Amino acid sequence: MFSRTKTTMPTADEALPGRGGRQFEIAGKHRVLDAPVVTDEVPDGYEVAIFGLGCFWGAEEIYWQLPGVWSTSVGYAGGITPNPTYEEVCTGRTGHTEAVRLVYDPAQVSYADLVKKFFEVHDPTQGMRQGNDVGTQYRSAIYWTTPEQEQTARELTKIYGDELHRQRVGDITTEIRPATDITYYYAEDHHQQYLAKNPFGYRCHANTGIRFPETA
Repeated sequence: MFSRTKTTMPTADEALPGRGGRQFEIAGKHRVLDAPVVTDEVPDGYEVAIFGLGCFWGAEEIYWQLPGVWSTSVGYAGGITPNPTYEEVCTGRTGHTEAVRLVYDPAQVSYADLVKKFFEVHDPTQGMRQGNDVGTQYRSAIYWTTPEQEQTARELTKIYGDELHRQRVGDITTEIRPATDITYYYAEDHHQQYLAKNPFGYRCHANTGIRFPETA
């Protein structure tokens, strides 16, 4: 019935039906940061950032190490199916990408620094894949939560894209959308802080070796 592949975004008719309500019980405290994992309300003056950059286990680990990041979680974003499971996302029939959601203190770490880290630890030119991980769930994405974040994300994408062209790497395929256009669904509890629970677990992120120009 379905001839599409895991690297093609599903239509609404092709997407799995999902379910209503919050699906998973999530542990109250972050294993590393000792902050709430589910952060529907954030401290005054803090901001939320959402990124997709391949397997969310390694992405979360990278960001929880940055000073100024108060809490991290992993989830599914940018798709169609409500409250998907990991297994459903892996079919390619939910439209979600694996995402990391950050709550951070902009007085300690800037959104620009978060975006620069995003670009420098994954390859944003690969479309519906990241390295050996293939499928829509591994696509590169930035879901901005304020107009200032959008401006920063687009400016830095242009700067980094120009640097990639200078080095003859390829075009950036990162999806940039407002977070108000998507729903972020928290992933199952065993995926939260996965690499703190499983320190020898799978990691696919590394510095690409392509840095932002000094003026950026």
